[in-house]
Amino acid sequence: MNRKMQWLRNKLLSMDLQGMIVSNPVNIRYLTNIQAEGILLVTRKENIFLTDSRYIEDVHNTLTLFDEIVVYDMRGLSIDDYENFFMFCENVGFEENYVTYAKYKEYMHRFKINNFVETENMIEKQRMIKDEEEIESIQKACKVTDDCFEYILGYIKPGMTEKQIAREIDDYYYKNAEGTSFDTIVASGENSSKPHAVPTDRKIQEKDIITDMGCKIEGYCSDMTRTFFVGEIPEEMKKVYDLVLKNQVQTLNDMREGYSTKMLAKMVDNDFRLNNYDLIHALGHGVGLDIHESPIISTRSENILKENMVVTDEPGIYIAGQFGIRIEDTVLITKGGCEALTKSNKEYVVI
Repeated sequence: MNRKMQWLRNKLLSMDLQGMIVSNPVNIRYLTNIQAEGILLVTRKENIFLTDSRYIEDVHNTLTLFDEIVVYDMRGLSIDDYENFFMFCENVGFEENYVTYAKYKEYMHRFKINNFVETENMIEKQRMIKDEEEIESIQKACKVTDDCFEYILGYIKPGMTEKQIAREIDDYYYKNAEGTSFDTIVASGENSSKPHAVPTDRKIQEKDIITDMGCKIEGYCSDMTRTFFVGEIPEEMKKVYDLVLKNQVQTLNDMREGYSTKMLAKMVDNDFRLNNYDLIHALGHGVGLDIHESPIISTRSENILKENMVVTDEPGIYIAGQFGIRIEDTVLITKGGCEALTKSNKEYVVI
């Protein structure tokens, strides 16, 4: 049995759960590498993946004998088959933050479950700590992201639109990776004051440009933001850029196993407030198969960093209707510190 499925079985045993239905496709991929539609059943005796005939061949090509997962075509199952999967299972776990109430009732009825138990995001919590293969995939994605940033700096010319630049970034990722890990952000001038701006037909002029971009390698994401400039850098922007960069670098210096995520965010928030600015979004978040995972690094979080977590460090200042500055790296937490996996230049870049 693969290591992640064995971990899940051991975890269920410790929680007095005799089975579980895993329906979140990201969690299914994490546990089995299966990307086809379906649900994963962990029963007393077997690990079972229920799908339909359209995906059977693909699933069999993904799995090995070592995985010890039995695959069934759902359309070939009888009512009795469904009722037998969790026979003699007193407690069966489910993903309460993913399953709708309608699906909850369907599962209870179809599988004749005696007691459906919330599992409190236990798979998502396990996903916070990356293994060597996961880290290697994220490192590859970050390398492609750095290469894309270098490429796009040579591509951008005044007069191009935000949409045009965003499309070029996306095309680069689809040629050199599995695609983007989220909708690419290219925001210029006053549009950069919106943290999650959507690229528009605004033409690049003098002032600043924010690019927030990332790609996927083997399903794992990268995430990086750089703010650069067209023409001269206005003094007001330079002042804000220096403040953001100072806090971004200081956070990198502080990140290590055992450090409080709340304390990291509070220190940045306090420094911003001393300079009459606010940290209006989280300082960072986990990165993995999802672009936004646990832990969240914010003044309201209570997480402790652990070795082999991969998180972002992304302080930003936004002045409504004028401009915004954000600098972000994807970061690997180690025992004695951290490593920025995205390595693109963070000093002033003027094109």
